[in-house]
Amino acid sequence: MNYNRYIDHTLLKQDASIEQIEKLCKEAIEHDFFSVCINPWYIPACKKFLTGSNVKVCTVIGFPLGSMTTEAKVFETKDAIAKGADEIDMVLNISQLKAKNLDYVVDEINKIKAECPNNVLKVIIETCLLSEEDKINACKCVSQSNADFIKTSTGFSTSGATVADVKLLRQHTSSNKKVKAAGGVRTHQDLVDMVNAGAERIGTSRGVDLIK
Repeated sequence: MNYNRYIDHTLLKQDASIEQIEKLCKEAIEHDFFSVCINPWYIPACKKFLTGSNVKVCTVIGFPLGSMTTEAKVFETKDAIAKGADEIDMVLNISQLKAKNLDYVVDEINKIKAECPNNVLKVIIETCLLSEEDKINACKCVSQSNADFIKTSTGFSTSGATVADVKLLRQHTSSNKKVKAAGGVRTHQDLVDMVNAGAERIGTSRGVDLIK
């Protein structure tokens, strides 16, 4: 199996340097990863470094808390697409999800998707902060929305993806949506287990180690 094509090769640290971003892109090309996932500031640089390759540029919106206004997230998305982002990973409004204001959550996802209709949109739900009921409600929101993926985690909270969560998201999200596991995928076996549980994309800063 070509596990390399599951990987969003990720560098989202606040202090990431341009040299580290260039190295990330070179590794993604060398190992034929699906994308690099970076903060919006580095979109133009990644487009340059990835010229001539089939590696996509993925960026994050409302990251990492998800607590920005919908209008702010929409602007971020519009700006990211204008700068060349191929895929958008947005953080949903976790407080509104937990308050069961599900119409708000779905509406926000759809307003963001409206700014990137021809681009993949992944919705980060931050599973470590959610009860099982919250997770199932998040699955319902993503299923009802125009998003393409449901994603476990930012990697910036108390913990990342688990196999159990990937299985739960796959079980409760409609079949036309995909699952991305992110955060805590540290070994090749973790990668295999996440894929076997139903993940169709893996977000990791350890892509090279996982493939090797």
